[in-house]
Amino acid sequence: MQKRKYSVIVFDLGNVLIPFDYNILIKKLDKIKEGLGKHFVDTYFSNYEFHRDYERGNISEDKFIQRMLEILDHTIDGETFCKYFSGIFREDKDVSALLPQLKKKYKLILLSNTNSIHERHGWKHYGFLKQFDDVVLSHKVGAVKPEEKIYRVVEKASGFPSEEHIFIDDIKEYVDAAKKLGWDGIHFKEYKTLAMDLNHRGIV
Repeated sequence: MQKRKYSVIVFDLGNVLIPFDYNILIKKLDKIKEGLGKHFVDTYFSNYEFHRDYERGNISEDKFIQRMLEILDHTIDGETFCKYFSGIFREDKDVSALLPQLKKKYKLILLSNTNSIHERHGWKHYGFLKQFDDVVLSHKVGAVKPEEKIYRVVEKASGFPSEEHIFIDDIKEYVDAAKKLGWDGIHFKEYKTLAMDLNHRGIV
C-alpha cells in the first residue's frame, strides 16, 4: 500500500499548542465579587453564539467588550477585562517543540477560531508562532471551523492539494470537517498520542 503524501501540517492553537483554563478567569473575577466568575462564565457560554459572531469578525471588539462588561455589572474596565479574559493560556512546550523539526520537511499553517482580544493579549507573544509559514485566524477571514470556507482559505495559502494536508485539532468535529474535504486529520488528546500518530504516518 502506497503511503500518503503530506506537504502541509495544519495546527489548531487553543488546547493543542496553548491549553487554556477558564478557572483562572473565574478565580480573578471572584476576588472582585463573590460568585462573579461563575456568573460570567455561565452567561458567556449560554450566549456562545455572540462570541462565535465575534470570532467570525461579524461583531466589533468594542461591541463585544461592552456586552461582556454589562455581564460583569461594570465591576472592571475594558482594559482589565481584556487582560483577565486572555490570561487563561499556557504553552504546551512538548507540542511546540515539534514545530522546528516538522518545519524542515513540511509547510506549517496555524488555523484557529480566535478573536482580536485573545490574539493581542493572550498568545501573540509566543515564540513558536515564527515557525508557521502562514496563520489563518477566524476573525480575519470571516469564517469559523467547521465551516468549509476556513479550510479552503488554508488550501489557498498553502498552494497544495486537499489530500496533502493533515489537520491536528482537539475538537473532533473540526477534524471530521477537514477529512470530508479530503484532508487527513488527528484528533488531539495529548502530546504522547500525537507523537505516536505522527510517527505512525511516517511524518516524524
